[in-house]
Amino acid sequence: MAFEIPPVAADELRRIPSPSMIVFLDRVRSNINRMIAMAGRVERLRPHCKTHKMAAIVKLLIERGILKHKAATVAEVEMLADAGATDVVLAYNPVGPNIDRVIQLVRKYPRCRISVTADHPGPIEALSLAASAAGVQVGVLLDVNVGQNRTGVCPDSPTALDLYEKISGLPGLRAAGFHVYDGHQRNAMFVERQAAVHKEWSRVESLRTAAISRGCQVPTLICGGTPTFPVYCEMSDPAIELSPGTCIFHDAGYGSQFSDLDFAPAAAVLTRVVSRPAADRMTLDLGNKAIAADPPRGARVHFAELPDAVQDIHNEEHLVLITPEAARYQPGDVLAGVPMHVCPTSALYDRVFVIQDGRIVDEWNVTARNRRLTI
Repeated sequence: MAFEIPPVAADELRRIPSPSMIVFLDRVRSNINRMIAMAGRVERLRPHCKTHKMAAIVKLLIERGILKHKAATVAEVEMLADAGATDVVLAYNPVGPNIDRVIQLVRKYPRCRISVTADHPGPIEALSLAASAAGVQVGVLLDVNVGQNRTGVCPDSPTALDLYEKISGLPGLRAAGFHVYDGHQRNAMFVERQAAVHKEWSRVESLRTAAISRGCQVPTLICGGTPTFPVYCEMSDPAIELSPGTCIFHDAGYGSQFSDLDFAPAAAVLTRVVSRPAADRMTLDLGNKAIAADPPRGARVHFAELPDAVQDIHNEEHLVLITPEAARYQPGDVLAGVPMHVCPTSALYDRVFVIQDGRIVDEWNVTARNRRLTI
């Protein structure tokens, strides 16, 4: 596995504190272009912002005509609407105070079509009451469980049809379609992923047919994430919206597992050697507060120049590598690595350094890394 990243000029490296996250602008644009090419039309795309959480990237997408977006938090919805998105889905079932926050979003951004997901009658009824009291309308997509068993209702259960009929009939709500997320489909081979998606798809189609027969509208099917993105790209159903996320930056996790995802790593973490505690050891300032810690310990970052180094000790502020190449490095030396999981890595930084042609050309705020902006 080789994840080469573009070079950064030595004098620029001296300006960047460590640990930091760096983003390569040309690669971000290239990944966006690749995403559009795979989709065929920008109107089919509803990319997920959870990977980058940056208003600057939202604006790059909008410049390319991608106006529909997907979010996982209220803060991300607010960021998207502020940046100019005209249609945003909060792909997270709002409960408790977040129901009122959704209503505040709808009132604050009347020019943005805001929808949410739901899978239980209680929150659906609460959202209806709140929307009716505020005199607004909120789109609701039924969260359909196609095997991940994290959220949603099974498409062939009576509950699914009854819930969607309820959404269609309650005041203050707009039946917006189905949310069909299949993050568990992680087969390395494309044909196996494709077969797995198609196996579940007939259940989704049957639910849609049944809902329409009851007089409900099902305008949209928001489907998949990055691994199944190429599968849904090949499907011609006009209701399908494609919802990749990670491919905007790409990472070593997806890059090593899915050879058919033709994207390039556009983000890296910059770190420095802080100690040489033994002849075969080097300690970096890349603790688990600086790189996503949800991949298994020992496999959280990929260094192209040290692909065989053993990631031994990893705690809050230190990462110890064991490698016979340690003698090449002294305290202060710089390494750049591609995260195995870039999405939670982005959330660990308040800003990123933007690189083009080896030079720092900008700094972008990681706008929605916090749970709350103003709402």
